[in-house]
Amino acid sequence: MTQSNEVKSIINCENPGEANIVLMAVPYDETSSFGKGANEGPAAIRGCLDRQIELFHPETNTTPVEELAIAWQRLDMYKTLVTLSDQYEDDVRVTLSPEEMVKTVASAYQENLRRKQFTILLGGEHSVPIGVWEALGPHYKPEEVTILQIDAHFDLRDDDSDFADKPHGRFAHCCVMRRAAELGFRIASVGIRAYSKEELDVADDLKRKNQMDFFLWSPRRNRLKDTLTIINTIKTQKIYITLDVDGIDPAHMPATGTPVQGGLDWDYTLNLLSNAFQHRKVIGADIVEVAPRPQDTLTEYGAAQLCYNMIALHNKNREKT
Repeated sequence: MTQSNEVKSIINCENPGEANIVLMAVPYDETSSFGKGANEGPAAIRGCLDRQIELFHPETNTTPVEELAIAWQRLDMYKTLVTLSDQYEDDVRVTLSPEEMVKTVASAYQENLRRKQFTILLGGEHSVPIGVWEALGPHYKPEEVTILQIDAHFDLRDDDSDFADKPHGRFAHCCVMRRAAELGFRIASVGIRAYSKEELDVADDLKRKNQMDFFLWSPRRNRLKDTLTIINTIKTQKIYITLDVDGIDPAHMPATGTPVQGGLDWDYTLNLLSNAFQHRKVIGADIVEVAPRPQDTLTEYGAAQLCYNMIALHNKNREKT
């Protein structure tokens, strides 16, 4: 992995405006409801992309960094409040509200779409892709795009008022797929195994309307369903992948805010992604809910590997129409 005593990084392009692939870092963690720390996820993932991931990708037999310009784009999740009080020597920086975060992500993603760049968003909590989907609206007909959701949870609540002492509203992390459905996107959910009765009712209603397919994940249901069978349930050619790492079993990805035992195993996840890129046109992706812990690098490494896998798979299949 070294050349001329310099460690090569997967991030090989300094200017996001000149890149083929943009890794959009969104370090936001305001609405998460259990374990905190997802705002530290993007930096931890980058550390692995810089130092730990092998540049050769065995599945595709390629070295994507030799063919693609890959850039890092970090979005600022703070705003500055100008103060006139003698109590403060400097202006105060505060975290964006969920509504402001969504607008910030949407604006940046819209520019990447204009430049026809493939963007992988790295969160951050799971609310951050809402801005992506708002940006996709003017470029694609939502009914012609399916969001492939890998997740332990439906995330179909309308807001977080049923469990949060101080609710964050309609852009909380537990509402992300409800907002996607309202925008008109189709949904295919894999790994779901912790949900409220209200969310199951919403999912059943969306399924009756042919807007959603879902696979409840337990040994009695679809835990061992073939990944190509799942991809073949997707009616649209275009898909967007949203990957909450708690969809994967915590034996493989333990450092996340809301871990639930019994998820997808590692090889199954890789196979699902491979079939998604091979048999559909993936227009974008995100990896969210990595919450790093001291002395535990498995999750951030796994997220970085998933990120590079998607880059390699996109590169191999990018001529697909």
